[in-house]
Order: sequence, then structure tokens, then C-alpha cells
Amino acid sequence: MSEKEISNKMQEIMNRMKSRREELDMSYQTLSDKVGISKSTLQRYETGSIKNMPIDKLEDIAKALNVSPSYLMGWDEPSEPTTIAAHFDGSEYTEDELDEIRQFAEFVKNKRK
Repeated sequence: MSEKEISNKMQEIMNRMKSRREELDMSYQTLSDKVGISKSTLQRYETGSIKNMPIDKLEDIAKALNVSPSYLMGWDEPSEPTTIAAHFDGSEYTEDELDEIRQFAEFVKNKRK
């Protein structure tokens, strides 16, 4: 792999990291706390000041961003959970409470927009 190809690959990784961090509305500080590295080191990874990211850090960052390392590498797209739900047998909530739960779920989805 040439120097230019390596540089392009790092740029792709940095862009995916930044994009995912922003999607999650996560600050540098929050992500650095989750990964166990300093905020300044994380910023240098994301801006490209550090050219070689150790694989264990890539894995830690991917885990904290809820994506796979292969997504950060540009090898695949993030996997979305297919189901996030709770099972209600119908007797523990009133119809009004179920309506509130549905409204809250809709509220959470609309926050993304």
C-alpha cells in the first residue's frame, strides 16, 4: 500500500469516527472516557495528527461508537439493531400507559431529525 493509499485510508477512518461520534451526539470527552484515552489523543486520531492508530484503540473506539472495527475501516456499513423492544403481556400497563410508551418512542425517533 502506497503512502497516498494509507493516507486515504486514515482519512476514511477519521471521517467515519467523527461522523459516528456526531451521530451519537457524543463529545470528545465522553468518547475518550469510554475508550480510556485522553481527549487530546482522541482529537489527534480524529484529525489525523496521529497517523498510525493501534488496532486495539480502533477496536475500543468502534465498541464505544457501537459500530464494528470493519465499519470504521470502510469494509462494511454499521449494523442497525433489528429489534429494540420490550415484551408486554398486556396486563401490566393500562391502555393510557401504553399510549404514553408509544408516544415516547415516537419522540425519541423524532429527536434524530
